[in-house]
Amino acid sequence: MYPNLYFLIRDIFGVQLSGLQLVNTFGFFVALAFVGSGFVLHSELKRKEKLGEFTAIEEEIIIGAPATWGELATSLIFGFLFGYKLVGAFLVEGALSNPPLFIFSSQGSMGAGILVAAVMTYLKWKEKDKVKLAVPEKKRLLVWPHDRVGDIVLQAALWGFIGAKIFHNLENLNDFAKDPWGSLIAFSGLTFYGGLIVGGISVLYVAKKKGIPFLHMLDVGGPAMMLSYGTGRIGCHVSGDGDWGIVNTAPKPNWMSFLPDWMWRYDYPNNVNSVGVPMPNCIGEQHCNHLDPMVFPTPFYETIMALILFAVLWSIRKKLKYGGLLFGIYLIMNGLERFMIEKIRVNTIQDFFGLKLTQAEIISTALVL
Repeated sequence: MYPNLYFLIRDIFGVQLSGLQLVNTFGFFVALAFVGSGFVLHSELKRKEKLGEFTAIEEEIIIGAPATWGELATSLIFGFLFGYKLVGAFLVEGALSNPPLFIFSSQGSMGAGILVAAVMTYLKWKEKDKVKLAVPEKKRLLVWPHDRVGDIVLQAALWGFIGAKIFHNLENLNDFAKDPWGSLIAFSGLTFYGGLIVGGISVLYVAKKKGIPFLHMLDVGGPAMMLSYGTGRIGCHVSGDGDWGIVNTAPKPNWMSFLPDWMWRYDYPNNVNSVGVPMPNCIGEQHCNHLDPMVFPTPFYETIMALILFAVLWSIRKKLKYGGLLFGIYLIMNGLERFMIEKIRVNTIQDFFGLKLTQAEIISTALVL
């Protein structure tokens, strides 16, 4: 397992780049998931625009205006934070021994923060100054839905993360009560359905504001979210973030005999949560634990299932005539897949009107219905 990219690059290339400890492997694959979903959204929006299901709206922009104080202040603030924290991580002794703690502490490099802030502020001013006109002009341009993919993905990422955090802490209220601040700032502890619900609502809000038809926007989002889910689960598996299955002591079935043993049960060595028992010959490093007994590698199973379901959605998307139908099929597929995997997956049990269910089982059932 590779808790962060430092371990991955070290094992593959033999190069030790300490700064890569700041790049969590799970977060890296989540970023790839958003890139992939953005590509799918862009492709589908353009296709539906040609079919006449989406139209452009006219917006007014100003050409040739100098950089505003707000733009310069934003560049200065983000530049300072980037230099103070990310550059500072390489300069402050011991910063990378606990990256999450360092990121949310007051430690950093003041000199690097000021330098990067000055450079980014200057670049923003220079960018605007190059196209500055003596008298700024107003122009009206047609903006198509596919031109808004960047904004849509950004909204989904931001609100999806917030939703995933909220739902995770609702599911684990005892842990949250013990350490509220630690639970909120931890890089781990995300619930997919929280991200799906809150992120989805935010995207639909943006779509409504920009005059994008509701049902057709849902159809565009279904395949994108399925692909994103499958890609994100790769990060769960590779980092060993705790989304694994229950203990599996059963012998590997004969029909799986040609597959590697880890596809049946796995011990998640060097998992990012440092859960399990100490590994032999692993001294002086972080993340030296593995699971004993071994468990079902459920993130791997979900990756395979989600990518297959994405392929199904992608193959039928042009054959469906009614808006919202593809998204309905997505909800059923998503709900069934998640409900089934919950039977062999570690999760918190909820008391739901006398029934012992997980949060995901409740939500997945609602999605199917």
